[in-house]
Amino acid sequence: MSTPFAGDVVGPFFGFLGAAAALVFSCMGAAYGTAKSGVGVASMGVMRPELVMKSIVPVVMAGVLGIYGLIIAVIISTGINPKAKPYYLFDGYAHLSSGLACGLAGLAAGMAIGIVGDAGVRANAQQPKLFVGMILILIFAEALALYGLIVGIILSSRAGQSRAE
Repeated sequence: MSTPFAGDVVGPFFGFLGAAAALVFSCMGAAYGTAKSGVGVASMGVMRPELVMKSIVPVVMAGVLGIYGLIIAVIISTGINPKAKPYYLFDGYAHLSSGLACGLAGLAAGMAIGIVGDAGVRANAQQPKLFVGMILILIFAEALALYGLIVGIILSSRAGQSRAE
């Protein structure tokens, strides 16, 4: 049976699965973080409406997580072109692991940002001195997704190195 693709026929399936996983899981984390933090901002805004704009930081930080997944999904999908150069199972697995690393790290970071953002903005309404501490915790939670993005870029760069050509 001849195929128009060079390399393994099943390889691109895993590559595209990695791209989808990066975007879906990162967006799930972003959605959870935005929703959970948004609930905190809304309930805090009833008591202290002047702090709403200052308390929107967790929502913005959660939204960035989806961008991380988008970056990896674009990197992966542009690397899959079996008609141009051979695409082997190794390449598909590298792209799958890249997408999972970035996506699941984004999901975990989104959960952390949502929980900290919700509690943090409510606490900030009662004690304004807690704002800097809340921001620091949010930065460390965002760093988790950044680690996933970095590992995802490194893993996706391994694709194409499966065979010496």
